[in-house]
Amino acid sequence: MCSHQSSNPSADTAAPHIVSAHPEQGWNLLCNGAIVFDDSGELLPDGSVIAPHRVFAEQLAVAA
Repeated sequence: MCSHQSSNPSADTAAPHIVSAHPEQGWNLLCNGAIVFDDSGELLPDGSVIAPHRVFAEQLAVAA
């Protein structure tokens, strides 16, 4: 396991990276031990949960 403290997505090059991808099941394991789900929810190594932070369809930009 690496030394990353958070799975918070950012442009930072030190952000955790995927070490095991399971797109058929809807989740990925990050190098810091966090599990990130396709619905944007997360399960951290200490057992805490980050609830999904979804964007409503009305807020999405539409290309015209």
